[in-house]
Amino acid sequence: MKINNIFDINTNHDFEKITLEIFQFQAENCPIYRDFLNLLKVDVKSVKSIYQIPFLPIQFFKSHQIISSKEPVQRVFLSSGTTGNTQSKHFVTDLSLYEKSFTKGFENFYGPIEDYTVLALLPSYLERDGSSLIYMVNDFIEKSNKPKSGFYLNNLEELHKNLIELDKKGEKVLLIGVSFALLDLIETFNFKLKNTIIMETGGMKGRRKELIREELHQVLCNGFGVEKIHSEYGMTELLSQGYSKGNGIFECPPWMKILTRDTEDALTILPEGKSGGINVIDLANINSCSFIATQDLGKTYKNGMFEVLGRFDDSDIRGCNLMVL
Repeated sequence: MKINNIFDINTNHDFEKITLEIFQFQAENCPIYRDFLNLLKVDVKSVKSIYQIPFLPIQFFKSHQIISSKEPVQRVFLSSGTTGNTQSKHFVTDLSLYEKSFTKGFENFYGPIEDYTVLALLPSYLERDGSSLIYMVNDFIEKSNKPKSGFYLNNLEELHKNLIELDKKGEKVLLIGVSFALLDLIETFNFKLKNTIIMETGGMKGRRKELIREELHQVLCNGFGVEKIHSEYGMTELLSQGYSKGNGIFECPPWMKILTRDTEDALTILPEGKSGGINVIDLANINSCSFIATQDLGKTYKNGMFEVLGRFDDSDIRGCNLMVL
């Protein structure tokens, strides 16, 4: 199936048309998704709207190989996984598609990555193999081609020095980090940054007590001396990301869309403004599954914007995803 046109989507009509084409393709070519649709007794040919498409529960990535392509697997991305939990595995048959998605996705909101010095503070991801986030950020660092771009694991002093120096020069800087590491940094050093984007990728990864977003962002704003904290929304099972430029309100690139589902009836899509489980349409996931029911809770707004409110606990997941069983 031709996939280049997903990055040329400009209208809702284009998005719906290509989404339905990809649904038909994956319903035929992704064995696990096909079996899932059969169990639900879905008549694939009768699906004429994106709101009729069933979303595959994300837990299947822990137990099955979700793949729609006959091409060989180039890379397997693994979720972080905590003790006792099985890792999700995303089998990627076309890494160039992932690279195109994350590059165009970032540039859609922030402009060319080459304009930025990229400083990465992602210890929990660097300390394990198979992270799709590390793959993306490493590519950003290489594309930025700036001498100070790089990963900063334990060398916080050097990171502090470079942040101050680059910001004073007026250079555009992207500091992307996991929440607990950004907190570690501002507990050691104080900043008053004017030209730096601080972007958190979520999660304390078991290193600290979880904070609600408003509290976390306020602490980070105070510590870095900035007005807003940016955020990235992505996951191992996706090939696209949403971005927030502040206040926790995210936007998607044109080939990605967020819907919310009823927590009591996983097949019912909710209207805008209603809180529910987050369903992701990621058309870059053409060779895997583009329709994923996540374990995140959220709310959608006009113009495709959305907010992440939290996660289901285990009992919620069992209750709303009985179809997994």
